[in-house]
Amino acid sequence: MLKKLNFVLFALVVSFTALAQPTWEVGTTTLTEYNLVTGVQIPWEILWGPDNHLWMTSRKGEVLRIDPASGNYTVVLEKTVMNGGNGEPGMLGMAMHPDWDTTPLVYVVYCTGNGGSGIEHLSSFEWDGNALVNEEEILNIQAGGIHNGSRLLILPDNTLLMTTGDVGSSSNSQNINSLQGKTLRMNLDGSVPDDNPFPNSLVYTFGNRNSQGLTLGSNGIIYSSEHGQNSNDEFNIVTAGGNYGWPNVEGFCNTNAEQTFCAENDVVEPLEAWSPCIAVNGIEFYNHEAIPEWQNSVLMSVLGGLGGQYERLSVLHLSEDGLSVTSEDQYFSSFNQRVRDVAVNPNTGSVYVALNGTSYPGSGPNIIKEFRNDAYGTGIADSPSSEFELGLFPNPASEILNLSLPSGTMGTYQITGYNGQRMLEGNLQGSLLRVPLTNWSDGSYFIQIQHQGGVITRTFQVQR
Repeated sequence: MLKKLNFVLFALVVSFTALAQPTWEVGTTTLTEYNLVTGVQIPWEILWGPDNHLWMTSRKGEVLRIDPASGNYTVVLEKTVMNGGNGEPGMLGMAMHPDWDTTPLVYVVYCTGNGGSGIEHLSSFEWDGNALVNEEEILNIQAGGIHNGSRLLILPDNTLLMTTGDVGSSSNSQNINSLQGKTLRMNLDGSVPDDNPFPNSLVYTFGNRNSQGLTLGSNGIIYSSEHGQNSNDEFNIVTAGGNYGWPNVEGFCNTNAEQTFCAENDVVEPLEAWSPCIAVNGIEFYNHEAIPEWQNSVLMSVLGGLGGQYERLSVLHLSEDGLSVTSEDQYFSSFNQRVRDVAVNPNTGSVYVALNGTSYPGSGPNIIKEFRNDAYGTGIADSPSSEFELGLFPNPASEILNLSLPSGTMGTYQITGYNGQRMLEGNLQGSLLRVPLTNWSDGSYFIQIQHQGGVITRTFQVQR
């Protein structure tokens, strides 16, 4: 009888939560908003893996592997990072080996040290089916308290691009002998490709301040996003051997001094620039039929200004040849959350957005949201089936919150308010948990279940 009751309860949960999800209109396409994971600390990189899971780096020093069907995740790598990830340095960019079936390697950038200086490591890790193991360091360079980059992108020729920041010393960027303030290009073992623009050098572009977005578009065009100082955030095409001007040029060559420098140094100008700075970040090329209005566009994460403005996901529509931006649309600014990165599910066309809280350089609890066209024919069935289902009813709740769990679930739970206040915690016993909400304030909360198969989270509202 209890199993039947739980089944009925879960069916009600599915129907009620499906009706309750917010939606967004993109032209004639309706996107449904889901909170995939709640409560993670400063997600920095999110990407779709060749194993059909979403992977995430946390600036605090973790790599998470997330089931996109349920949001259940496991921590597959933990590293001690610079300043505990409390600042700009920490665990940053990530990329996956393109020949995953035979070479399951994950490339990760992370910073170690304390204070204002340390070491930035680029390492590969082997995926053994449960964790990232057997670290091999490929490169290490100086890390700073600010401006460390670092996004990674593996190109079709099996070379790896890595962006590096100027670590707060702008003179590094024009110095070809420094690896700071650059885009680096290397073979997957860290060696210098024979066709790099500067002999025996990893330097691929220079004159960069702090690029934190990389993506490959159509026609083999590589795009980057780059932080300006106070003005002129940039959206660029990455060109071999290109000088992007920093610190002598910010944005376009539009002052007398800049025009002189640009003419003498063949500076590559951006496709777009934003002033004052909006804090551009992770980017992803979108060309999926699930959201036709976004096809042939670059989705760009925007952290927003220090005063709490401009946060959004920008959709940069490209010309047919990909060499110019024809228009920009803006979404999700109403969250008032710093948008750090974006990823795309190649099966469903869903877009995942990693939020970093409301304040610089990031604060929790953070959310990874999914925006899905539920009317698209392929549907969620193309994602892995969930091994753990957490039912939650009613939502919004007023007096009692009911949670249904798979039979035999062992572990603990924690319930936290969006203001960070821990409301309740305990051990899981049985397959049905009833939470009394007496004296709880109206607002948003999330529950985190730590069980034998990982961690799963759900968001709910208290509303009276």
